[in-house]
Amino acid sequence: MPYIGSESDPQRRVNKRGVLLVNLGTPDRPVCPSLRRYLAEFLMDPRVIELPHLLRTILVRGIIVNVRSHKSAAAYREVWTDAGSPLLINTNNVAEKTQTILGDGFHVEVAMRYGNPSIQAGLDALFKAGIRDVTVIPMYPQYSGSTNGSTFDALTDALKKHRWIPKLNFISEYYQHPQYINAICESIKAHWQEHGRADRLMMSFHGVPKKYITKGDPYYAQCQATALAVAERLGLGPEDWMLVFQSRLGAEEWLKPYCDETLKTLPSQGIKSVDVICPGFSVDCLETIEEIDGENREYFMDAGGERYSYIKCLNDSDAHAELFADLCKHN
Repeated sequence: MPYIGSESDPQRRVNKRGVLLVNLGTPDRPVCPSLRRYLAEFLMDPRVIELPHLLRTILVRGIIVNVRSHKSAAAYREVWTDAGSPLLINTNNVAEKTQTILGDGFHVEVAMRYGNPSIQAGLDALFKAGIRDVTVIPMYPQYSGSTNGSTFDALTDALKKHRWIPKLNFISEYYQHPQYINAICESIKAHWQEHGRADRLMMSFHGVPKKYITKGDPYYAQCQATALAVAERLGLGPEDWMLVFQSRLGAEEWLKPYCDETLKTLPSQGIKSVDVICPGFSVDCLETIEEIDGENREYFMDAGGERYSYIKCLNDSDAHAELFADLCKHN
């Protein structure tokens, strides 16, 4: 009988472990058609907007996508590079470094929760290589149902298309991992050494609706734990730093204090210089480059601030890749 190859054939199995690094996503291009597709996929996720399907469809496809696509496309064009989306570039770069650290015993692929390359495509690449032991790392240090939970949903949906489910290790959070905290602290110290230290260190995390927390989401507590660990490692007192939340959408109450509103009030309190870092973002993207380093900088300076410094995400730093490699080796 001739050999018939298939993903379920043990002759195709290799002695490698697969790694799937999953980030949020990005449109394919900074133009309206791409933004419409991306926003629709993103905001129709029931983990992101918790409304009944019909109401969510009316809100997202009938209003938000049409209203926001032009503005979002313009914002993406501001951060887009000749090589493409900063989020995808940074994610690919740190994946390549992680692969180098892990060596031949591992096979690293990149996927996006929304957009391309999809989680399905990432899994297909691993399965095509004959891998049956997969570690999935959502690139969100703090767990939220709207990010890590949504990634798990998409992962299980993709696995439904495969007869042979691999050995699976899902890293749901790493908000207090020693290498993660150390990498954040070292990036802050390096910034201080080069530029000096501001009056206040602001740690800005992506916001979520407050109701998500009251329903049991651990995100707020984990953001606090990360911020406290960073402050303790740096030897900061309560007056030296603050935690805020950014990127809210809609009229309902989100986690407070709000980053933009806080920045507008600090100069009147005598705080004329701030260093801002976003520990919940693995790599720089629209929300850090355009919102934090652009729009929010203007809020602070227009309110009377004198110096505003943005400390970049870990991006493709060696420390970031070493963190992911450690998560793969010891989980």
